[in-house]
Amino acid sequence: MDIYSYEEIISSERKARKYVLGKCFKNQQRICPRCGHRKLYKLADGRRRCKRCNYSFHELTGRWISKSRLSCSDWLRVVKLFELEVSTRRIAQQLDASYKTVYRAITVLRRAIIALAQDGPVILQREVELDESYFGGKRKGKRGRGAAGKIPVFGILERDGKVSVEVVPNVKAETLLDLTVKKVRRGSIVYTDKYKAYDSLMCCGFRHLQVDHGKYFSRGKVYINGLEGFWSFAKERLIKHHGMSPDRFPLYLKEMQFRYNHRHEDIYSLMVDCLCNLVPKVS
Repeated sequence: MDIYSYEEIISSERKARKYVLGKCFKNQQRICPRCGHRKLYKLADGRRRCKRCNYSFHELTGRWISKSRLSCSDWLRVVKLFELEVSTRRIAQQLDASYKTVYRAITVLRRAIIALAQDGPVILQREVELDESYFGGKRKGKRGRGAAGKIPVFGILERDGKVSVEVVPNVKAETLLDLTVKKVRRGSIVYTDKYKAYDSLMCCGFRHLQVDHGKYFSRGKVYINGLEGFWSFAKERLIKHHGMSPDRFPLYLKEMQFRYNHRHEDIYSLMVDCLCNLVPKVS
């Protein structure tokens, strides 16, 4: 979104709310957030009631954007500053809001991004790169696969496509192969380094090619430079946070996945779309 369109949208709360509602309801068709029914009637207080389940709700009820008391215009300002990778503290200063309020809003946005990433299986195919990396931990001591106190992350990248990353409990063959089988179509060409955990990929129905980083970084089309580029992309941005708790690290990691996969798109509009989605029901 260009800056002039953005300034026009946030010029008033009415325009901001109209923009948000346009994202929530395609073709202006309201639906019940509980049962999805389309036949509603309006109440005197502005709420709507579903004719099927009798659930009464406001227009933003049940959506991620309703998880904070920010106005629609302030929400759109938060998303714009978040898109520009402004720190939470600076966003709070810009909005003249408390740090706690802004931190909660950004956490909601990250959870909405994760919900979008989990909305249906992503099957990667054709030419795929696999690699694992380590985040966090102390600088001193061992590095790489022997490092202590670091969080292992497994990544799968489809060349000329998207990347999918997951925090894993370990980098054993069983763990990595299980995720690969779930996310990569059988028969695909899979590129890895010489790590022994990948040795069984041929038995799982993949064409497996390896690059020996002890001798060279690439051998023709045999390389994992695309995935290593993502690790650099993610670590360069995560280091700005000056540390984070392991419990919240997956939120930040999925944010990096989202930014990388949509780096050539209008990420602002996509983030607003995430906020306007219905919160998934937890079974």
